[in-house]
Amino acid sequence: MRVSKRLAAILAILLTFAMVAAACGDDDDGEESTTEDSGSDTDSGGDTDGEAVSGSINVSGSSTVEPISTRAKELYNEQVSGDVEITVNGPGTSAGFKEFCPGNTDINDASRAIKDTEAADCVPNVELRVAFDGIAVMVAPSDPLECVTLADLYAILGPESEGNTWEEAAAFAAELGSTTEGWPEGTVQVIAPGTESGTYGSFIEIVLEGPAEERLEAGEFEAQVDENGDPVLIRNDFAGQPDDNVIIEGIASTDSAIGWVGFAFAEAAGDAVKVLEVFNEETGECVAPNLETIADGSYPISRSLYIYVNTDKAAENPALVSYVDFYLGDGYVDSVENAFDEGVGYVSLPDDLKAETDAAWEAAKG
Repeated sequence: MRVSKRLAAILAILLTFAMVAAACGDDDDGEESTTEDSGSDTDSGGDTDGEAVSGSINVSGSSTVEPISTRAKELYNEQVSGDVEITVNGPGTSAGFKEFCPGNTDINDASRAIKDTEAADCVPNVELRVAFDGIAVMVAPSDPLECVTLADLYAILGPESEGNTWEEAAAFAAELGSTTEGWPEGTVQVIAPGTESGTYGSFIEIVLEGPAEERLEAGEFEAQVDENGDPVLIRNDFAGQPDDNVIIEGIASTDSAIGWVGFAFAEAAGDAVKVLEVFNEETGECVAPNLETIADGSYPISRSLYIYVNTDKAAENPALVSYVDFYLGDGYVDSVENAFDEGVGYVSLPDDLKAETDAAWEAAKG
């Protein structure tokens, strides 16, 4: 009987050790699982300390970049933290910089690079290129035009063309060397972005600035000047619209209208408008804007898209760093390429340019 009690005692001790060992094993597994989850959060832009990220972020600026930042916001709140309140507005690039540079917003979306005059008195910030976009030139579906040259666009929309008819625009384009046929009739109705939009400035820079400056230097016309004393290099007889969707709706319902928006907006509009091809002078071919032609630069009216991040605020706001980490990390491709809907978005950066953006952000956040 004494032997049985001794065995029972030994068995009890062994059982106790087994239970302790099992508990220790469970603790190790739990710690490993927690580490993996924390690492996942870090990879997708979460707090590196494994704590829940919270706070608020104010994003403003370009209506063209707005869908990318909005998609990144949605994915971030789903995948990283629902406790970060992210506000995204799109009043236009220039209007956005007016809020960003005094420090009223955390991020400015921009469809052009910041101007020297804006940068001179702006909060410390980092410029991050995030995508490519083409500017789509649109007319109503009934318009007979199919392809236009840059000379045609200058004749229609340049500073010498105020109040013109389509017939006058065709004659002016012919003087500039165009051989385009199939012009519409009636008075040209311009429905396009206004001065607050980066798309407005980009269109001038890419399409109108070169020929306008050449003709100014040659004394072909006398330009109006803006409030800064700079020449106005676009016709000034239309009311600019800050909302790309309003522009598309206006063109769709106006037979004699022409205008432009970011390619992704035009693509999302489907058959509501006709997107014109643009003649590539180097290849001698008319090129339609699409993801491939914008990425390889064969479409003549292409540009870069940016976000600007207030680096002082990034140093004080972990949520802002977390959001931009995710924007450029796990959320990047989806946010850019599916900005409007599955498969409807912008052109993501090639690896070399994306690496430059990533390096700039890593350096900026320290």
